[in-house]
Amino acid sequence: MDAEAKNTEGTPEGTPEAWRDIIPDAARRLMTAAVHAFAERGYHATTTRDIAGRAGMSPAALYIHYKTKEELLYQISKVGHRSALDILEEARDAAGTPAERLADAVRSFVRWHAEHHTTARVVQYEIGALAEDHYAEITAMRRASEGAVRAIVEDGVKAGDFDVPDARGTTVAVLSLCIDVARWFNPRGRSTPDEVGSLYAGLALRMVGAG
Repeated sequence: MDAEAKNTEGTPEGTPEAWRDIIPDAARRLMTAAVHAFAERGYHATTTRDIAGRAGMSPAALYIHYKTKEELLYQISKVGHRSALDILEEARDAAGTPAERLADAVRSFVRWHAEHHTTARVVQYEIGALAEDHYAEITAMRRASEGAVRAIVEDGVKAGDFDVPDARGTTVAVLSLCIDVARWFNPRGRSTPDEVGSLYAGLALRMVGAG
């Protein structure tokens, strides 16, 4: 699919807003470098030397801020999943009809995955490399995200606005569709993140039989 957009992940591709809270600057630079290294080479093929080199630092300097490569992946995953959960919970709790809230959830969730496609690929597809305790924490956040969307779908079913025989299965399908944007989105194409978000919001409404 050639629905791509202006590069919004900046120089070296930008960072999620939540990363602005990561201090000092060296720690934030290392996280940005790790995102690009993991996205390009995969977690297991990336070394701490690769990450430090991308950040313009020595390998020894990395360990001042992060004890292990896995800790970097955990911090990236935590920030990304927290951003996603905030988006979905805000839509769940907003005023409006179930259709309006579902459309808002999908539109915003897709836009985030498009605007931060490199980060999102790491967040969504490298989760299996996390240590057991970190994996448990992140999967709990993923379940909470699923729960936020499922609550909207169930509200729509109760209101008679949605025709969904399996709310959980439909929720998983909608979220999978949204997450996949991070895999194929390219910033030099024809559509903006907003346009892709609006397209997917319409697809999600058709999936639930709205209106």
